[in-house]
Amino acid sequence: MNNSEMAAGEQIKALIKSHFDEEKERFITLSLQIAANRARMGHTVLAEDIKKIVDKHKVSLPRLKAFASDLQGLIIEKEPDNRLSDLILSVELKGRIDRILLEYRQKNKLHKYGLFNRRKLLLSGPPGTGKTMTASVIAQETGLPFYVILTDKMVTRFMGETSAKLRQVFESIAEKPGVYLFDEFDAIGSERGKDNDVGEMRRVLSSFLQFIEMDESDSIIISATNNLNILDQALFRRFDDVLHYHYPSEREVIELLRNKLTSFKGNYKLDSIAKVASNLSHAEITQACLDAIKEAVLNDQDEVSKIDLVKTIKQRISAYPLKL
Repeated sequence: MNNSEMAAGEQIKALIKSHFDEEKERFITLSLQIAANRARMGHTVLAEDIKKIVDKHKVSLPRLKAFASDLQGLIIEKEPDNRLSDLILSVELKGRIDRILLEYRQKNKLHKYGLFNRRKLLLSGPPGTGKTMTASVIAQETGLPFYVILTDKMVTRFMGETSAKLRQVFESIAEKPGVYLFDEFDAIGSERGKDNDVGEMRRVLSSFLQFIEMDESDSIIISATNNLNILDQALFRRFDDVLHYHYPSEREVIELLRNKLTSFKGNYKLDSIAKVASNLSHAEITQACLDAIKEAVLNDQDEVSKIDLVKTIKQRISAYPLKL
């Protein structure tokens, strides 16, 4: 059985479970994910039939609250609309993500030998280098729902009761299997004992360390940080894997440009353009490509010219003068 078949099998199992658990919104999300996967495999008629069935019944369904009312606004569910092929990363990093997915798909085999799949992950690197997209891809590939925990809001809105909110979050992680992304993890993960730290934040970090160590759920927990250096050293041994993200290499920039321009690419080589974009993140390069495509569309052109692409890349560079 290949990876795509295993992923489809996990989605079907999750679909059946959501039906018997009476999670209607979850059932809809999984149905649409299956339709998207079928479409990518060329089964467009089946994909459209699934979408029509969902659309027919979705309008009559009441919107259900996924979490307790006091967690509304702190945990949001997102549609995991990114595929593994969308990730343009180094071979080494892509291989480690493949390993995470393989271990999840064959976790029952590991369990027979008293082993457990990697499911507590720490992602570090500059903004826009693919951390959030990786979490979305893992949700898409495993068939799990994708939840984002707004860590910074938890700290700023509930100072004094953040540890209690964290407990509720981990209770949800245990009760509702999914991919949970702690976004802006720096807000609670910074090193204890810093001169400007306060007792409350030390207690919050200690609570997080305790909760994540005790967690034995079926969920995948991902923490993302832009600054690994400020994290408390005690965090690292609580995670099963730590993935480091970087600005794309020249090879990755070329692959990213080709991936984003698709049929809008003109008859020119991307090597020299990649050198211009060498200091930009994946997200910034993606935005430059979208800007160039929009300009081509507005000017009734079928292709993005090399001049326009270089121009939009330089516009992205000019927005970050201090970084360069």
